[in-house]
Amino acid sequence: MQLFATSLLNGVTYGLLLFMLSAGLTLIFSMMGVLNFAHASFYMLGAYFGYVVSTRIGFYPALVVAPLLVGAIGALVERYGLRRAHASGHVPELLFTFGLAFVIEEAVRLVWGSLPVPYKVPASLDGPLFTLYSATFPTYKAFMMGVSVAMLVALYAGLTRTRAGLVIRAALSRPDMVEALGHNVPKVFMLVFGGGAALAGLAGVIGGNAFVTEPAMAEALGPIVFVVVVVGGLGSLAGAFVASLFIGIVQTFAVAIDYSIVGRISVSQVAPVLPYLIMVAILIVRPRGLLGTRES
Repeated sequence: MQLFATSLLNGVTYGLLLFMLSAGLTLIFSMMGVLNFAHASFYMLGAYFGYVVSTRIGFYPALVVAPLLVGAIGALVERYGLRRAHASGHVPELLFTFGLAFVIEEAVRLVWGSLPVPYKVPASLDGPLFTLYSATFPTYKAFMMGVSVAMLVALYAGLTRTRAGLVIRAALSRPDMVEALGHNVPKVFMLVFGGGAALAGLAGVIGGNAFVTEPAMAEALGPIVFVVVVVGGLGSLAGAFVASLFIGIVQTFAVAIDYSIVGRISVSQVAPVLPYLIMVAILIVRPRGLLGTRES
C-alpha cells in the first residue's frame, strides 16, 4: 500500500508537469498547425532563467519573471523567424524549429556551461508536507501540483470565458472572418506562440529545481512531450491533460516495480520505452488519439 500511494502521488506530480509542457505545445498546434520541435528548449530556458532570477531576487518573483522572458523570446521567434518559414510550408517550419532547438542548447552551453547549475528548491518549500505509510511527501511536489492545476484552470477560463480567448478560438477556425472584424490575426498567432513558450518556461521554473537543470534536459524530456500530445490527440487540451496523467502514473509505477517479465529484464528497465509503446498502441487503435479531432 505504501508503494502504491507513493507511486500514485509521484505519478500525478510528474503527469501534471508533463501537462504544463504539453499544454503550450498543444495550444500552438491547434492554433497554427505547427509542431514546435524547440518547445522543450523553452522549458530549458525557463529553468535557467528561473535559476538566475531566483538567485538575485528570489524564487517567487522568478515564477513570474522567467516565464515572461521566455514568452517574449517565443514571440520574437515567431515574428522574425517562424512566420517566414511557415509561409513556405510545413517542412521549412519543422526544419526551423528543429534547428532552433540546437541553437538554444548551444547558447545555454556558452552562457552557463555544460555542467548542471545549483538550482535548488526554496527553503520555504523544502521539507515534508505529510507522512503516509511511513513515507514522506515533499512540500515542493504539492506546490508543483498546485501550480499545474492553477495553470489548467486559468488556461481553460481564459480560452472560454474571456473576449481574448474567444478571438483566439475564432482565429483557429475562421481567421478570415476574425481579420474582417478588425483583429490582427498574425499578431494573435504571435501572442499564442509566445504564450505557449511562456507555459513551457513556467514548467521549467518549477521543474528545473525538482529535477536537474542542465543543457541536456530539453533533449531528455522533449520526446515524452510529443508522445503526450499524440496520445491525447493533436490539438486537444483535454486529451493532453488525460494523456499526461496517464503516462506520468504508468511510467512512475513501472519505475517502482522490480518484477522480471522476460528473463533478467524487469519492468523498471522497460519503463523508459513504455510511453512510446503506449503511443504505438493508441495510434493502432485510434489514430486521432484519445480525444483528438485531427489525424495524427
